[in-house]
Amino acid sequence: MPPDAPPTISRRGLYIAGLSALTIGAVVVIVGITTRKVADAKLQQWTERQAVPVVAAARPDTRGKATTLELPGRLEAYIQAQIYARVAGYVKDWKADIGTPVKAGQLLAEIDAPDLDQQITQAEANLASAKADSVLADMTLKRGQGLITTYAISQQDLDRRAADASNKQGLVRAAQANLDRLRVLEQYKRLVAPFDGLVTARTTDIGALINAGSGSGPPMFVVSETSKLRVYVNVPQNYVPNIPVGTKARIAVPEYPGRTFPATVEASAQAVDVASGTTRMQLVVDNSRGELMTGDFTNVSFDLPHPEIAINVPASALIYNQRGLQVAIVDHDGRIVLRQVTIARDLGNEVEIGSGVSADDRVVTNPPDGIATGDKVRISGVPGEPESASAK
Repeated sequence: MPPDAPPTISRRGLYIAGLSALTIGAVVVIVGITTRKVADAKLQQWTERQAVPVVAAARPDTRGKATTLELPGRLEAYIQAQIYARVAGYVKDWKADIGTPVKAGQLLAEIDAPDLDQQITQAEANLASAKADSVLADMTLKRGQGLITTYAISQQDLDRRAADASNKQGLVRAAQANLDRLRVLEQYKRLVAPFDGLVTARTTDIGALINAGSGSGPPMFVVSETSKLRVYVNVPQNYVPNIPVGTKARIAVPEYPGRTFPATVEASAQAVDVASGTTRMQLVVDNSRGELMTGDFTNVSFDLPHPEIAINVPASALIYNQRGLQVAIVDHDGRIVLRQVTIARDLGNEVEIGSGVSADDRVVTNPPDGIATGDKVRISGVPGEPESASAK
């Protein structure tokens, strides 16, 4: 073959080249189709996963939580007496103003009672007259007893004289009792303190008209024993078993911000008010230094006992519906199970579950609306758990 002649391409080479081109093209087509199918499958899987709702779930906190129950209360004197007048008249003078410490028997006020004075004078005269009549009746009876032996008078006349003498003696006793009653009332012209305490109210003044009794107006004085005070609080029914008599508490009043005073539960009404669902309890607080005032508003704090192990879930995990109170649990297949629960204690942001949830359950902390048993979910935010539960 001459050196300048073009090389001759054999038919075999062309066949091999064509076959190679076809093979490459087929491979490219197959790879493209396979890649597209894989991508479509992944897209479908991703779409299905995105259609499953994502929920936050966590295992319950099993630590017992210390809780403080705060309730409003009102301070009252441990002993308080409203002083009314027992006699009618006018205030002659008063000796103790509001805020005055007084001792038992100390004079608070004097009342001028001219009507009572006249009644005493009349009672004295009635007693003297009754005594004179009784003496005369006795003398008449004695004369009759001397004449009966001579038959100068009849037995009937003697009996009449004896009855008259007995009647006159009865009138003497009645007149004496009436005078004694008025003498006792006369002592009430002086109003005195019934016990050691503090005058917390005075509603009278010199010259004021006073009506006897306690139904015609405010008391003249109010004396309060303030060395210790009572605090009354209304405790919700479900907390009553946790606050027995003797429980320690703390009270706080607005005039001493940041400061508390110790108190002790002294008594419980042991009855539930049907209107409020609460039980009235009485606490006692020491006030020997006189820092607290009667009638003051106060916040009462109780440290409630708590178990060492408890089942606590967020309050947002609770579901209220027509079936009652429920929580949503995620089972091992990633599906929702709604369980009925009871609440042992309300801790604010958390609740202590009494029944329905165990420590190993995965509780949905913020269930979406309309969640139902059997729904498929993806779990997010559980320590030690994968981002999602595999679908089956």
